[in-house]
Amino acid sequence: MEIKNMKKITILLLVTILSLSLISCAAPEEDSEPIESVEEAIVIKDHLNREVILEKPAETLITSYYIPTSIALSLDLKDNLVGIEAKADKRPIYEMVAPELLDLPSVGTMKEFDLEGAVELDPDLIVMSVRLEDAVNSMEDLGVNVIAIDPENSELLEESINMIAKATGREAEAKKLIDYNKEKMEMIEELIEGKDKKDVYLGGNSSFLSTASNKMYQHDLIENAGGNNVAGDIDDTYWADISYEQLIAYNPEYIIGIPGATYTKADIIEDERLQDIKAVKNEKVYFMPSDIENWDSPVPSGILGNLWLTSVLHEDLYSFDEFQDDAIEFYNEFYNLDLDRDKITK
Repeated sequence: MEIKNMKKITILLLVTILSLSLISCAAPEEDSEPIESVEEAIVIKDHLNREVILEKPAETLITSYYIPTSIALSLDLKDNLVGIEAKADKRPIYEMVAPELLDLPSVGTMKEFDLEGAVELDPDLIVMSVRLEDAVNSMEDLGVNVIAIDPENSELLEESINMIAKATGREAEAKKLIDYNKEKMEMIEELIEGKDKKDVYLGGNSSFLSTASNKMYQHDLIENAGGNNVAGDIDDTYWADISYEQLIAYNPEYIIGIPGATYTKADIIEDERLQDIKAVKNEKVYFMPSDIENWDSPVPSGILGNLWLTSVLHEDLYSFDEFQDDAIEFYNEFYNLDLDRDKITK
């Protein structure tokens, strides 16, 4: 026990030195024991092209932001988490699936990751964003196992799920989840095959005059559901700010608001400048439900965002009742959650 305490003190001192001097420090020899057999070890190539080697599946885990936390929940790793991102109480799914997560130590945010706090929790593995590359490198220098993920589209999300699953011995759970998502995507493709695409405008979080470019996950969501992202020709930014004139020129058949939007349907429908837009004339303005998770994000439940939008754009082919059935099945299967039907609104 004394040796372990000394080891913690040594690591914490090194973190302080890193913060003050902004230079890399090598971990003391006692922190990194040689792996006897690389062939038997777990080898993971992360999204920073780093090779991470674990002697055995990680039993204790820190997730630094909501996407890996959601992945961990879907892989039945809630009891393995020892630290998560700040503002966890803003994620309804956490309290619904594992309210004890809200009492876990916070390791900060994407902007201010708590290096010292994370090290002090002594995890077997930390999952971080590629945007925190400096912190990832610092952790690696200290001998802490870290994998960096970048799940900005469906393919990268699948890779992220597989990385976390491999590192924690949850490959079977990951395969089941990925197979389910692929099956539902194939179902959507069959439903909309040969159907005309609907022109869709997706409003951003802070304003309906902000919209998703073709670099965003939300662009894929629209296209997957049989829609045409009217702002899909924007490729020089992520969320693009447009004018009223541009929105009127787009003249979309549907306007979609994402979870967490600060504006309402009434703000759009009652705006005098938008009265000639098809979506406003026909009251085809919908807001993606936000009472459970943000389904417009690259999280395991992101498949539900595709299914929900399909039920909006092609309700004659896939009804909202069918979507509710699928959402209830998904959360029961992968989160062990019995979801109330009235939690799933159109």
